[in-house]
Amino acid sequence: MEKRENFGTRLGFILVSAGCAVGLGNVWKFPYICGQNGGAAFILLYLVCLAALGWPILISEFAVGRGSKHSVAKAFYDLEPQGTIWHRFRWFGIVGNYLLMMFYTMVAGWMIHYALRSLSGQLAGKTPEQIGEIFSQMLLSPGTMTVFMVLSVLISFGICSLGLQNGVERITKAMMLCLIILMIVLAVHSLMLPNMQEGLRFYLVPDVSKFAEIGFGNVLFAAMSHAFFTLSVGIGAMEIFGSYLTREHRLTGEALNILLLDTFVALMAGIIIIPACFAYGVQPDSGPSLLFITLPNVFNHMAGGRLWGSAFFVFMSFAALSTVIAVFENILSMTMEVFHWERKKAVKINIVAVILLSLPAVLGFNLLSSIQPLGSGSSIMDLEDFLVSYNILPLGSMLFVLFCTKKNGWGWDNFLREVDSGTGMRYPRFVRPYVKYGVPALIIIIYLKGYYDMFSPAGKTSLIVWMCVALALLALVFSFTRTKKK
Repeated sequence: MEKRENFGTRLGFILVSAGCAVGLGNVWKFPYICGQNGGAAFILLYLVCLAALGWPILISEFAVGRGSKHSVAKAFYDLEPQGTIWHRFRWFGIVGNYLLMMFYTMVAGWMIHYALRSLSGQLAGKTPEQIGEIFSQMLLSPGTMTVFMVLSVLISFGICSLGLQNGVERITKAMMLCLIILMIVLAVHSLMLPNMQEGLRFYLVPDVSKFAEIGFGNVLFAAMSHAFFTLSVGIGAMEIFGSYLTREHRLTGEALNILLLDTFVALMAGIIIIPACFAYGVQPDSGPSLLFITLPNVFNHMAGGRLWGSAFFVFMSFAALSTVIAVFENILSMTMEVFHWERKKAVKINIVAVILLSLPAVLGFNLLSSIQPLGSGSSIMDLEDFLVSYNILPLGSMLFVLFCTKKNGWGWDNFLREVDSGTGMRYPRFVRPYVKYGVPALIIIIYLKGYYDMFSPAGKTSLIVWMCVALALLALVFSFTRTKKK
């Protein structure tokens, strides 16, 4: 077993951790959710929810990582009191990381594919119908999707094989800095488009009347859900980077830095996309198709559209690959600790494993499209995303928080001692009741509401069945928090 590495620089930790958080959710999902929920009015709620929900969960993950100096596979063994069974949670983390990569590698491949197509001019001068046909043809081609999925896996594991400092930190730092520069250039260009003022007003000037139109509860839940999911918390993907940290700086400030950078990327993505949509008469609430069908059409209307479209999809590729690299580093650390493998062996075995595990999502759009696990029109990717986003992420996040606050867990005093080691911002002690009771309660609300929204259209019987499943999983999670009977 190789000696555990540490980050070479503080900037490296911030950019690598932010790279894990900064993914397609920021750049793809945030602008269209913002568009669906009233623009700036939604953003105000989102920022409040991010501070109230995302921040304390992120700090909890970092604390468990730095306190144990292990991945989620072994962290709870080191920190849990004798006679407790928190360590069983490790399977949530292990399964969650693999499940996430079973479809995220495919989507990262889509980004690389579109970047190459845009650079080669294959998207230039196409009609909206032709752009839509290009996306459909990609989904129907198992060969194309497999090639680019494998490419994303090989690139990311290749970087991880070089080690933490020489590979993950050095290359992700460069990738993130390029991403930020590209994003600023694209945002400035978007602000120079004709008739962009209407889009900017929609995006940045709060319109509280939207709350009445859409429903304040709906907007609040959308803001709360996205603030929760955007940080990739709950599966140990952030915990691993805490385990590579020294105790030079307090974790409250470090988590805040990552939160701010993640939010900056999401807000800038909106500035890139929403004014451009308004400038060319495109609705910014067109859903996931916004990225692959709508935006290429927008770029085709621009002067120099091939250049700007290429820059955008290169930027999207960096956003996707930064997350894949971060999660792969967690997968490698977990398998190295569980099986006592060297890094190179873990890389070789996991390359094969992740490629094979990613094939069902790829084939689910073509050869296996008849498999519709969540109802008519759904795909294998939808099932994998549902298992991760609606189950493992919220339940895992709740367990991290409970472990840090419960007496039969790590405990508040141990948690606080770890968080406040070093220099910088202290953790506010007065928030203990809120973190112990309020954060888990909010997570449970998000979890159950997610099930309700997904299954209520299928009818009352189906909803009752799935809500029973949700409650059973919730009970299973709480069983991890109990103490063994003597």
